[in-house]
Amino acid sequence: MESVQAIKQRFGIIGNDPKLNRAIEKAIQVAPTDISVLVTGESGVGKESIPKIIHQLSHRKHGKYIAVNCGAIPEGTIDSELFGHEKGAFTGATQTRSGYFEVADGGTIFLDEVGELPLTTQVRLLRVLENGEFIKVGSSKVQKTNVRIVAATNVNMFEAIKKEKFREDLYYRLSTIEINLPPLRERKEDIHLLFRKFASDFALKYKMPTIKLTDDAVEILQKHRWNGNIRQLRNAAEQISVLEQNRTISASTLRDYLPTGSSNLPAVINSKSAESDFSNEREILYKVLFDMKSDLNDLKKLTMELMKSGNVSEVKKDNEGLIQKIYGEPEKDKRSETFEDLEILAIPEQNDDSYTIEEQNHAQDKYHFAEEIEEEETLSLQDKELELIKKSLERHQGKRKLAAAELGISERTLYRKIKQYDL
Repeated sequence: MESVQAIKQRFGIIGNDPKLNRAIEKAIQVAPTDISVLVTGESGVGKESIPKIIHQLSHRKHGKYIAVNCGAIPEGTIDSELFGHEKGAFTGATQTRSGYFEVADGGTIFLDEVGELPLTTQVRLLRVLENGEFIKVGSSKVQKTNVRIVAATNVNMFEAIKKEKFREDLYYRLSTIEINLPPLRERKEDIHLLFRKFASDFALKYKMPTIKLTDDAVEILQKHRWNGNIRQLRNAAEQISVLEQNRTISASTLRDYLPTGSSNLPAVINSKSAESDFSNEREILYKVLFDMKSDLNDLKKLTMELMKSGNVSEVKKDNEGLIQKIYGEPEKDKRSETFEDLEILAIPEQNDDSYTIEEQNHAQDKYHFAEEIEEEETLSLQDKELELIKKSLERHQGKRKLAAAELGISERTLYRKIKQYDL
C-alpha cells in the first residue's frame, strides 16, 4: 500500500493539513474494495482528486474511468447520457446509444455534483447501486453493468433530503464511506505552499520570473477567507503573475486582487436582516399613511359639524378633544383666534332672502371642496402605493416574485396592481 506522501506526489496534491491527510488515507484504504464512496466538501476544494486515487489504486485501474458532471447535463437528457437510449425513443434519437454505465462496465464512474440529479434519475441510479441493473430510455430490456460509483457533492445532503430534493435511501447507498475534504480557510499552513506552487507553474507557462510575497503579504494571504477555495487561489496567483511588473508582491498590492470583506474572521450572518429592515420601514410608512388618513377623516368630520350647526362655540365645546388631536395644544389665545376666524360653511336654504345669489354660490363651492377631500385622500394613498411598487420593481430589476416578497403581498396581487397601474 502506497504512503500518503507518495500518493500526494503522484497526483499533484499539495498540503500537510491533518484533515487532508486523513481524507487521502481513507481513499487509499477503501480503494481495493468495491464500496461506494461519497466525497463531500465546498466547491473548489479538489474533490475530483479522490475518485482518481480510488480508481488507480483499485483492481479496476485498467478499466475505464468516466467523470460525469451531473449539474451540467440538462434534466431532459441526463437519463439518456447515463443509461443510453434506443433508436426512436424520443425526437432526435436517430440511432441507439450506449450510456456511461454501459461504456464504463468493469471500471469506475465519478458522479460529480450528484446532489443536482433529478428525482427520476435518482430512482434509476438506486437500482444500479442495488443490483447493477439499468434500462435504456425507450427500452424494456434489463441490462447488467459492473461499475464502481464514486460520487461528490458540495450540497448539504441532509438539508436536501429534508426538502425532498434528494432520496434518503440513495444517500445511504452512496455514502457507505464518506470522505470530507476541508475548505482552504481551515488549511492555513497550506495556503502559501499552494500559492508558491501556482506562481511557479505560471512563471514557466508565461516564461517570466516567479512572483514572491513579502511577509506581510503572506499574512494577508492566510487571513483571507477564500470562499472559492483552491480554484480562487489559483486564479489570484495567475492574475498577479500576468499583470504585475514588480515580481515582489507587497500586502497593499495583494489586497487589490482580493475581494473586500472576505477576511477569515467569524461572522454571524442573518439572511433575514435586509428583509426585516425593509419590513420595518414599510410598516412605519403604512402607519404614517393611515395616521394621515385618520387626521383627514377627523378634519372632514369637524368641517361637517361646522357646516351643519353654524355655531363655532358649540362645535368647539362638543369636539374639544378632536380639535386638540388635529391642531395639537396651541396657546389659548392662538386657539381662540384660529376658530373664531373660521367661516361657517353652512349652505343657505334656497328660499332664504338674507343671502344673495353670489353668497349662495360661494358657500356651495366651499361645500363641494369639503366633498372632494375624501377623493384627494384616496388618490394620495394610490400614489404612495404606486411609488412603492415602482421602487421595489426597480430594486429587483423587474423580478415580480422578489418584489412581491419585499412588499409583503402575493405575486398574483402584485401582477394585478401592475396591470391596474399600467406599469
